[in-house]
Amino acid sequence: MSELQLKQRVSLCIDDAKTKLHSLSQDIWSCPELAYQEVRSHDRLVAFFHQEGGWQVDSHFKLDTAFRACWRSAGVAQGHEVSLGFLCEYDALPGIGHACGHNLIAEVGAAAAVGLKAALEDEQKLPVQVKVTVLGTPAEEEGGGKVDMLREGAFEGLDVVFMAHPSKEDATYLPCVSEQDVTVKYHGKAAHASAYPWKGINALDAAVLCYNNLSALRQQMKPDWRVHGIIKNGGVKPNIIPDYTELEYYLRTPSRTELPVLKAKAESCFRSAAMATGCEVEIEFTKNQYDNILRISALEDLYERNGTALGMNFTTDEDVLKNESGSTDFGNVTFAVPGIHPYFYIGSDALNHTDEYRAAAGDERAQFFALRVAKALAMTALDLLLHPELLEKVKQEFTEARRRDDQR
Repeated sequence: MSELQLKQRVSLCIDDAKTKLHSLSQDIWSCPELAYQEVRSHDRLVAFFHQEGGWQVDSHFKLDTAFRACWRSAGVAQGHEVSLGFLCEYDALPGIGHACGHNLIAEVGAAAAVGLKAALEDEQKLPVQVKVTVLGTPAEEEGGGKVDMLREGAFEGLDVVFMAHPSKEDATYLPCVSEQDVTVKYHGKAAHASAYPWKGINALDAAVLCYNNLSALRQQMKPDWRVHGIIKNGGVKPNIIPDYTELEYYLRTPSRTELPVLKAKAESCFRSAAMATGCEVEIEFTKNQYDNILRISALEDLYERNGTALGMNFTTDEDVLKNESGSTDFGNVTFAVPGIHPYFYIGSDALNHTDEYRAAAGDERAQFFALRVAKALAMTALDLLLHPELLEKVKQEFTEARRRDDQR
């Protein structure tokens, strides 16, 4: 079967599965679950791959709400096996459900893997043996499930990983920056604020000083560094000097090598506020840091070529391509395995993390776009399988990009 015929078969197979893929997406969208608690969504995806047949499914892989489904080709060339991974996310946001469209990410990962498997099942002339792996990766919105899974070896043996994220435009890449979250707790001493304030130690003063310290720090921060946060606990009553306050901050830099520098500066702000007020301070950084995405232009070029052939209109807006930034634990994966994390339009101009985007992610109009991006991912995977020199180019670029990062 020719390359064109294989790609056409990918499209046909995904189209044939569109009803059950839509049902999968809707079931996840309609029962939003928070990080590490995605029990129903996890079970729905596991059942999907059991019902598909031909997949070896590990229902609870490394984490309680993670899974792995694998398929290996048969009757093809012996020797080196190329192992390709497709990732599913399915956690939701507190309060506004799937306003980041993770139900569509899960659908796209499943659809791409099913389409690729169907195209390869009867192909006898592939130059390599193939292993297709689907990983269900919980807790992207909070906690960093992929970082946990990396630590447990879940990505070992994979040659390339694929996933796609819903947005309001088609883009092979949008800036994803490094991030670590921190909770700062100040402990003071309560006292009557009018009768004998001198007996108290004001934890709210520490929180306000901390907030102002960081605001002053922004004057000397690099333009693309970000520090943003809130005071979560500011006391109980005006006539009681607060003995406890709590702040939560997100710290972000374009690259993972800059993040420790910003963290050290922020920590000085936290501690100096405690010193000035006489409070004790607890500084709790989250267990997992999110890294920036390590870009592989060879992968992006292949994906854009396939997406364009399917009718995608990739954005050329420089403001979007330079400035629109978030963070994802997929970044950590890209420093272990070559990967791609494109963004795709879903038929709405709503912004992610809004109630309008939640509605758009569950709208039937999103289905055409979700299945189209799944086809583009599967076709890009086919390119790597049919042309070993392209896979070698991807691996070489990955090695060089890692080397440059290590030398920073």
